[in-house]
Amino acid sequence: MSIRDTNNITIRHEAQPVWLEGGDTGVLLLHGFTSTPYELDPLTRFLHQLGYTVHAPLLAGHGTTPEEMERTTYRDWVRSAQEGFEKLSTNCRRLYVGGLSMGGAIALHLAARHETEGVFSMCAPIFVTDKRARWTWLLKYFRRFQHKTRRRPEHIQRYLIGYDRTPLRSVTQLMRFLRVVRKDLAKIHVPALVLQSERDETVQPHSAQFIYEKLGTAEKALKRYPQSGHILTVDVEREQVFAEIAAFLNRGGRFL
Repeated sequence: MSIRDTNNITIRHEAQPVWLEGGDTGVLLLHGFTSTPYELDPLTRFLHQLGYTVHAPLLAGHGTTPEEMERTTYRDWVRSAQEGFEKLSTNCRRLYVGGLSMGGAIALHLAARHETEGVFSMCAPIFVTDKRARWTWLLKYFRRFQHKTRRRPEHIQRYLIGYDRTPLRSVTQLMRFLRVVRKDLAKIHVPALVLQSERDETVQPHSAQFIYEKLGTAEKALKRYPQSGHILTVDVEREQVFAEIAAFLNRGGRFL
């Protein structure tokens, strides 16, 4: 089953954006590269049960087809997140931003530019494990897509309803965006929580240390999870991850 958005683009039914109405504190949650809000589903439900209003938008080019994503740029992805931020800000008095993987990088990008109570990133990339990523600006002229071959354990795979192939042009856009995010970090002056898995197969784990050290805020913490892979929100330590995020939000972004 599919639905169509206002631009007449078919969006997969299971990839729809999430809006869960709660109190006057909102949490914007952003999904990762080629993925959908569904990978955030356990976290969105958890935070909503705590009384937060939670919004997980679908980023442009996602939840449709790889060909559609190929036509978007990182500015389109950021624009989708920005629209989600504005929607939450009109409904909530206080607002936090967070995200997984590329979504975490976009959350940091927003926190550098907008007034918010705090920001948290989960496995946000600065350095990626696939060394070919830096060459996609050239490879994209010879191959449009890279097929995904990795299959994760079933307790993770069931939440991954993104694409089975990645547009190389989009990887180039991602790498450009990460260079922007590096420069953003010093501009972030709100409380920040950085969460990173030690068994991350997509992002080099020392990305988290880089983010933590470059953040402009003195109110910051870095939490590591030794048993988890890249998709922290659905892996074996997700309860600890959720507890850390909840404590961060409940303290108003402050650290004791």
